[in-house]
Amino acid sequence: MAVTTLGAMLLATWNVNSLKARMPRVIDWLGSARPDVVCLQETKLGNDAFPTDEFGELGYESVHHGEGQWNGVAILSRVGLADPVLGFGDGEEEDPDARLVTATCDGVRVSSVYVPNGREVDHEHYHYKLAWFERLRARIDSEVSPSDDVVVGGDFNVAPDDRDVWDTKSFAGSTHVTAPERAAVESLLEWGMRDVFRDRYDDDKLYSYWDYRKGMFHMHKGMRIDLILASESVADRAEFVLVDRNARKGSKPSDHAPVMAIF
Repeated sequence: MAVTTLGAMLLATWNVNSLKARMPRVIDWLGSARPDVVCLQETKLGNDAFPTDEFGELGYESVHHGEGQWNGVAILSRVGLADPVLGFGDGEEEDPDARLVTATCDGVRVSSVYVPNGREVDHEHYHYKLAWFERLRARIDSEVSPSDDVVVGGDFNVAPDDRDVWDTKSFAGSTHVTAPERAAVESLLEWGMRDVFRDRYDDDKLYSYWDYRKGMFHMHKGMRIDLILASESVADRAEFVLVDRNARKGSKPSDHAPVMAIF
């Protein structure tokens, strides 16, 4: 699926669920979709194992923040990549997980985020998730302003509202849909960002993640948890937004599909 941007920026976010396992699919997808900037999550690689040279051969500069077996985030760019920051870069104690990387791509301050899952409501990881969101909001506050060109893309592990899950009853009492998690995403919108996908689509049953089990993808029982949030100046330029469901099909796919937007 080739997309011609005609001078605009085609930005995508994709949780690849192990770059080592998914690299052939990622390379094929980059060749067909030809995004300008890609936010990757769950690379599950250390920095020394990240395929910088392979992406370079495809015309992409890259920055990666990884830890090895778990987590890992990256930004690929063929429109320039400057001032990278690994993690929060706020001078506080380093996050134990590799979940955030930021860089400037063609004048836009881009962050790739892999928000903690939360596991179970009131689990310590759930509280870590809420604290992580607070720290992200504080970092954004300190680094940029709502008038700047800013994009935060990634796996937020939150379905922003009931339209974003296939069945609300199936998620009752579980993470991803609780009021505090949704409020954390809303806090970023209140800061001055917009959910560019929801700007375009008011329908339900538009998802970006489907569990591998029980044929969930084929039954279209999914969640919309992969978001592109953009400041007003960027969101106003959005011309095209979609979920590339084709990338979720075929042999050994990620359980997430890329979300793409042209600005």
